[in-house]
Amino acid sequence: MSTRDFTILTDVSMITCIIQRGKADAVVQAAQDAGAQGATIHYGYGSGVRERLGLLGLAVDVEKEVITILVADDQADRIFERMYFAAEMDLPGAGIMYLTKLEKAATYIPPEIKEKVGQAS
Repeated sequence: MSTRDFTILTDVSMITCIIQRGKADAVVQAAQDAGAQGATIHYGYGSGVRERLGLLGLAVDVEKEVITILVADDQADRIFERMYFAAEMDLPGAGIMYLTKLEKAATYIPPEIKEKVGQAS
């Protein structure tokens, strides 16, 4: 009978970035260049003050891309900043980003990586 390994990560944060449709690839590339391992992109729609430009001032639904990235806490600030500028968040109506500290996360970690981390401790 085999035993299964369960590794819990506790120094992990989640970056969520909601931006205009079509910008996700550049934002994810910037995050990966800064050290992120991967990202999840999904689509949604929303409305806000800037979208109240439709006929008779009615809100117009606008498609959005939502990027979610899990990062190590020691990389979070650097990746967050790179994503911010890649998404052009310094311009009005570009979207919103936020960072959430996770209590715990779990994923497969190859044995050779766990050994390296164990030796560094």
